[in-house]
Amino acid sequence: MATHARERLIETAKELFFTEGIRAVGVERLLADSGIGRASFYRHFASKDELVVAVLEERDTGWRRWLEGEVEARGRDPLAVFDALEQDCERGNYRGCAFINAMTESADADGPVHRLASGHKRAVANYIAELLAEAGQRDCDALARQFVLLMDGATVTVVRERSAEPIRDARAIAAGLLT
Repeated sequence: MATHARERLIETAKELFFTEGIRAVGVERLLADSGIGRASFYRHFASKDELVVAVLEERDTGWRRWLEGEVEARGRDPLAVFDALEQDCERGNYRGCAFINAMTESADADGPVHRLASGHKRAVANYIAELLAEAGQRDCDALARQFVLLMDGATVTVVRERSAEPIRDARAIAAGLLT
């Protein structure tokens, strides 16, 4: 059962990790910003890495639910994943993909953070493959991997260029891949 302290730590970490980076935020900062004591922190998480995993698990569930809702509202068109991303990146303070960011900050490519982030990307690809199959596309798994590659590349480019244009470009490329 989740406690108020655990939820507060996760919410604080989610905000700080996404805006400042996982490595840049230490346990002391998490404690200060959350108002949670050290003993309480360690009752809920054995380490900062365990908190990172909990944050990413929650973000995975929430983000995929958000994406599915956005795509559903757009008639389940596979290209709607790009429309949703464009909408997301046009909000203020866009920092890219939390999972890409976490993988680049994780020193252990075989560790839990990398595994969770990779699992998130696989789940997104599986969802897109379902959309593509419903739309009558062939070789949906390969095409879905290409969509995710375009999404990831566009997301990183959005952060660099501070413009939604890369998402629109990626959508146009993806449209050209459809049969």
